[in-house]
Amino acid sequence: MAEFQGVSALCENPNDVFLDASKLLLTYADNILRNPNEEKYRSIRIGNPTFSTRLLPIRGAVECLFEMGFEEAETHLVFPKTASVEQLRRIRESIAVEREQRLQLGQASEAAAPIGSQSQASLTDRVPAPSPSVRPLAVQPAAHAVPVQENSMSFFRTVQANSQHVMVYENPALQQKALACIPQTQLQSASQEKLEQARKSDPDCNLTEDDLLLLELLRWFKGDFFSWVNCLPCSRCGGMTQSMGSLPPSADDLRWDASRVEKHHCTSCQRSTRFPRYNNPEKLLETRRGRCGEWANCFTLCCRALGLEARYIWDSTDHVWTEVYSHSQRRWLHCDPCENVCDKPLLYEVGWGKKLSYILAFSKEQVVDVTWRYSCKHPEVLSRRTQVKERWLLQTVNELNAVKQQPLSPERRKELLERLLVELVEFISPKTPEPGELGGRTSGSLAWRMARGETGAPATKADGYVFVPTETERTMKRFHLQYSITKNQYCRVSSGQEALQGWERGAWKWDSVFRKVENDWQMVYLAHTEGSSSGNLSWRFDCGPTGLKIKTVSVRACSQTFHSGRVSWRMRSGRDTVEFLGDGKMHTAPNFSGSTDLVVEAELGGSEGESSWQHSQLFRHSLKEAEDSSLEIAIEMTEA
Repeated sequence: MAEFQGVSALCENPNDVFLDASKLLLTYADNILRNPNEEKYRSIRIGNPTFSTRLLPIRGAVECLFEMGFEEAETHLVFPKTASVEQLRRIRESIAVEREQRLQLGQASEAAAPIGSQSQASLTDRVPAPSPSVRPLAVQPAAHAVPVQENSMSFFRTVQANSQHVMVYENPALQQKALACIPQTQLQSASQEKLEQARKSDPDCNLTEDDLLLLELLRWFKGDFFSWVNCLPCSRCGGMTQSMGSLPPSADDLRWDASRVEKHHCTSCQRSTRFPRYNNPEKLLETRRGRCGEWANCFTLCCRALGLEARYIWDSTDHVWTEVYSHSQRRWLHCDPCENVCDKPLLYEVGWGKKLSYILAFSKEQVVDVTWRYSCKHPEVLSRRTQVKERWLLQTVNELNAVKQQPLSPERRKELLERLLVELVEFISPKTPEPGELGGRTSGSLAWRMARGETGAPATKADGYVFVPTETERTMKRFHLQYSITKNQYCRVSSGQEALQGWERGAWKWDSVFRKVENDWQMVYLAHTEGSSSGNLSWRFDCGPTGLKIKTVSVRACSQTFHSGRVSWRMRSGRDTVEFLGDGKMHTAPNFSGSTDLVVEAELGGSEGESSWQHSQLFRHSLKEAEDSSLEIAIEMTEA
């Protein structure tokens, strides 16, 4: 059996854990062998509760699937038609033989052992071994208070492992390494400047510098520091690669907690590139890449290094992120570094359409079930919480917290209890997302919403920034705007005004759009967000307040599509609408003369699949090449 490393690792699990995981693995394999032409049996959704709690945390289980021939495809594991059925059959038989032997031994032992002979010590054997640098918590599953279900043990293993892992963030030497990577002075300067602006806009502003520092850290982490990995570029020729299963981890991989290594194969030069899935945040400070697990892991460390109270959030439907406590607002703030999103907890259920069930928060001092913060559909969520008994989960969390908080002062324990009570009150009433919003915007002061970019200047995001001619532009009777995607700024060529930084700062309306920087490929563009079927973005110009009217309008825009992706460009003024191409050429609207208002719109969509968001792009440009502008709007005006 040593021939298959995944099977060998699976056999190292305690007997009941092995039997449960092996039963599922055999079911997946048998479904394919019995129904070779049925596509539904060749795909396993990673977010499936059965997979995420009974296989994902189990040593060797996912490795067995990769050895069978399954490949990772973002939200699913897929058994491609090119995979070897014979290989799958061999691994299936290895697992089946071991399972049969254990079942026979178990029956013999059960017949010989007296009733009630199993001790509580046998339960602790099922708890995963912690990292050598982490002291294990002396907590057993709450089996004595509530009967243990079949799934309770694997769920407990996940909770225990996360509870231990977050202690790594408290290592002073590791925090110093993180601080060496963070441009702390730059972020603090920007947060101080924005805090001053917020206080000017809202006299009742009670925000602190830490609130704004968190937002700056999110922007820096996504925009400058970390990068997303689908498939790595080829290490030899730099070409595109495809995921082709897994490779055995090296000793160095295991040193940095990378028990799983993906194989990315180049179709051009046939070289395979290794992608170790590191779980050690110290190594992630060096690699600066990964998927949501690596992002949340490294970002939570950066928060702790800056002195922010942060906790790691685990979602059983296969996503992770961070929460940071705001002392000024007396509440925990949702922070997703992958999306550069803060305080929008309904993003996943409303925006992404996730079917939530269990979401837990882990910090050095506490474990909290925060599921209800992220849902506005509490009855639906409750109906899906069937993996463990609610009483069992509550008892287990309480026992973990008792151990974590034992060394704390009575004052600190009281403070944590008061915070928890505030959270519980918050959870009672489900949030109501505003129309057209992903949720999370209903709470917070005007200053807080302005700091998060949810208000434009002068209006709100729903009716955002409007370009009105300056005195210079009025005198010249000319408005000339350029936007650069590489610099991410607007320049009013006609007035000489200071550049406006950030694509959203000059936009009128937008929905499900973000700026993507591909550090591996050195490209940048705007696209619609992952999980959304489309996105839209528009800019508005109004010369009515200055007593002028439009004489001529010319617009130049650049967009690019792949596969079945689509980008539609339009100019609107009054009742007239003109469609034009994003081909980088100037397009004139001859019928807008006499109007005072102009809206330029772009709509992205038209494609399907997990990577459809990449198939329609605005302003795609290389970071290595000079750029004049990606969008240009030129308007000649005359007296009204």
